[in-house]
Parts: sequence; C-alpha cells; structure tokens
Amino acid sequence: MSKVKILWADDEIDLLKPQLFFLEKKGYEVSTVTNGHDALDYLENHQDIDVIFLDESMPGITGLETLQKIKAKNSNIPVVLITKNEAENLMEEAIGSQIDDYLIKPVNPNQILLTLKKIIDNRRLVSEKTASDYQQAFRELHMEMSSGLDLESWPEFYKKLIDWELRLDSSDAEHLDEILTMQKTDSNKEFAKFVSKQYQHWIADEEGPVMSHNLIRRKVLPQLSEEVPNVFLLLDNLRFDQWKILEPIISERFKILQEESFFSILPTATQYSRNSIFSGLLPADIQAYYPDLWVNDFEQGGKNLHEEALLNHQLDRLMKRKIKMQYHKILNTTHAKQLNDNILNALQNDLTVIVYNFIDTLSHARTEMEVLKELTGDEKAYRSLTKSWFVNSPLWSALQKLSEHKINLFITTDHGTIRVHSPSKVIADRDTTTNLRYKVGKNLRYDKSDVYEVLDPKSGGLPRPNISSSFIFAKEDKFFLYPNNYNKFNKMYRDTFQHGGVSLEEIICPFVHLAPK
Repeated sequence: MSKVKILWADDEIDLLKPQLFFLEKKGYEVSTVTNGHDALDYLENHQDIDVIFLDESMPGITGLETLQKIKAKNSNIPVVLITKNEAENLMEEAIGSQIDDYLIKPVNPNQILLTLKKIIDNRRLVSEKTASDYQQAFRELHMEMSSGLDLESWPEFYKKLIDWELRLDSSDAEHLDEILTMQKTDSNKEFAKFVSKQYQHWIADEEGPVMSHNLIRRKVLPQLSEEVPNVFLLLDNLRFDQWKILEPIISERFKILQEESFFSILPTATQYSRNSIFSGLLPADIQAYYPDLWVNDFEQGGKNLHEEALLNHQLDRLMKRKIKMQYHKILNTTHAKQLNDNILNALQNDLTVIVYNFIDTLSHARTEMEVLKELTGDEKAYRSLTKSWFVNSPLWSALQKLSEHKINLFITTDHGTIRVHSPSKVIADRDTTTNLRYKVGKNLRYDKSDVYEVLDPKSGGLPRPNISSSFIFAKEDKFFLYPNNYNKFNKMYRDTFQHGGVSLEEIICPFVHLAPK
C-alpha cells in the first residue's frame, strides 16, 4: 500500500518538527510550505496529495482564502484547517467552505493522527467492520431462515436483508455483494414456498394479514379525523429498499410515527393491486360488484381508469360520515407541476389521495431504453436514480410545503419489482397475458417448479375470464418467455425490473405514517 501524502502549509512550520517527525515515523509522507501561494503552486505540480493541513493565519493570503482556491480547483481533496482562533463566525465560514476537519493550536501528534484516521482510513475501517459484521450476520440470517419464518417474521427478516444491502452499498466490501445476492436468492426460494402454502388462507381470512384489499380500511380510515387533513401518497412500484433511501430526506421535514409493511395481493401488478387498494375489495369482488369498473387482461381499454370511483365506493361503504376527498393521478411533468402549485388545497380536504407514477415509468423505460439500462445497471444504481429523481421532483417540493402545516401523511405503494435473471418457458394460446411475471389463460403449459399456480381463480380472489382460465405466478427471479423468438426476448428482458410474481421485493411493501416536525 503506497504512503499517504500530506501537504502542510504553515508560516511557523519550523515549530512543527516534532509533529512532522511523528507522522513520518507512522509512515506518512509530508511535504511543507510556509504560505498559501506556495501551497497552490505545489498543488499545481503535484496531483497526488491525499490531504492538506492548512494554517488559518498566514501572511499573503489567509488559510480560508487558500482553502477557497483549493476547493475551486479540486473540491474532493480533504482539507484540515488549523487555527488559534475559536471564534464561532470563523468556524462557520470554514465549515461552509467545505473543510473536512479542524484543529486548534497547539496541536498534539495524537490529534493529528486521529484526524488522519477519520479522513483517510475511515472508509477502509468502516468497510472492514461492515464485512466482519455481515459475515456474522450471514450465519445468523441463515439460521433464522432455516428455522422457519412466519407471517410476522418474514417482513422483519426482509428488512434485515435490506439493511445489510444498504450498508454494503456504502462500504467498499464489494466481495460480499455476491454472497448477499445468493442469500437473497435463497430467501426468495423459501418465501415463495411460504406464500404458495399460505396465500389462499390469507385471502379467505377476514382477520388475515394486512393486504392490498384491506389496507385503507385497516390502516388509513381509523386515522381520519375532522380536525387534521390527511394525505395518502401512493408511489407506484416503490420497493422497501427505495423507501429506506428516501426516508432520510423525508425525515428532514416529517417525523415517522409508524413504519409498517403490508402484503401486495397477487398478481403484484398495478391493475390488480392498486384497484384492490382503492376499492377495498379483491379483484373477483370488484368484477362481481362493479363489472363496469373492471377490465380483464385480454380486454381492450385502460386497466386503471376507475380508481377514484372505486375509492368513493369504498368510502361510502365504510365511513359513517361524508368526507371531502380529492384524487390526483400524476402521469407526467405537467400534472406534477400542477400538483405542486395547488398542493395547499389539500388542507381543505379530509382526505387527499395522490398516485405518483414516476418509479413505475422508470422501471418500464429501463426495459426499453439502453441508456437507462446503463444508468440503472443494478439495485444500487436503481436506488440512486430514484433518490436523485425524488430530491429534484415537484413531489418533494409539494411535500415540503405541506410540512409547514398540521397534516397526517401516509406513504405507500401498490407493489414492488424484482430484477429478473432466469427465463422460464410457457406455452399458451394467443389470448394469454403478455406479462413476464404472471400469466392468466387457458391450457397453460409450464415448468411447475418455477411457478405458484392458482388453478381455481376464485380461491385466489381473482376473476375468471373464461371457464377454464387459471393463473400462474413466477417465483424468485424467473420471467416467462414463449418458445417463439426465445433467445431474442431472453436477451431483451433478462436483467430488467419486472413485477407480477412472487418475491420479497414485489410482495412486502412499505406503509409509513408521518406527521410534520
């Protein structure tokens, strides 16, 4: 490992010989100058400096002036300001000018060493600690999964996996990524077995888990009061890991009262899960009670055009009083800007519902556009792009406006997505759905080990388009392909984010209750 190179600028450099000798003895390479001009000249000719120690009070140009010139040329180089002056305004100016640390004279060698450890070695030390901790956690998670997880413990287990995924993202422990990926694959295999055994029992049990069709009834309506406006924000396709990336940003303005999870119904696809959320019904019941508001997969027409009407029906059924509700669906930037401009109208409503489609649009566009595939090559990049969009979006601007007022805010989704890798062949007729993660049709032929099958749609709370229709759902990271043009479509869809099937990422969804700080 090469030596860490330090540039130390101080007009009293001769008085620092003990400190310099100490650093050289510890293996650091130190170059010295006596003023800001010489420091800038030195940096022009030496591009390999790792950290700069900068005296605040030097003749010619001050340390702060030198700092500003250094940062203008190289904003990434770490700078430690050394000063005799502890004045608050000086510290504020220095911190605003992007110093990485500061020391008060006289500096002792151990202070200097600690600062270098924080700046230079921090990432390595964090990475080593993270790697060590994950190796222990890997064994604990494996034992936890092997012991058999139940309805309550699966979401908590999944959150632990996400926590480790995010911790590994922020460290240099890249060699552990492959191990975590294998652990997620094993977890999804076990989760698919669990869902296959339990799903139809959940659907039949009124007191079963919180799922799409009972989410509003069990988690939102009990919170409605006449005194406080309520905003229900549904971000389409928001996975739990994406929520955890957005959480620190949103927490700047909102306090989290409760973070929970719910299970998306199958198929984990917008037509089914979101219509179920807003209707408060399973898809089979929507078709039975409101046939004019349900469109089957093979039928022409939009599948999510009646969410507001379905929500009004649910509120009429379940609420004892008439509430004032507004519904907004954001499909493009024009809608988003209009929402931002008029967001304070929500203060006049009992309930304002916002459906925001950006993340869903991103996942579909990534499938079709090579440039987005490059930008979102893996889960880490997908999370990063979601965060970049959010902080610059009209949605975050609107939420910041709402944070100045007393409201209840609920943030959730309809389902998640999974990055698919393993093709699975399906043979079907022309009326079968085109979705890559689920199929509904007649006379489906498939590898049974790859799917969770619902041969009687009614038992899964699903409509039956034809007398012999059945549903299959892809497990784990499988995606369905027909034999025709198999290689072409395998290349096209492999490694894309899809939804509709059975995986932790698609089924276990965030539901968060917040209030302004």
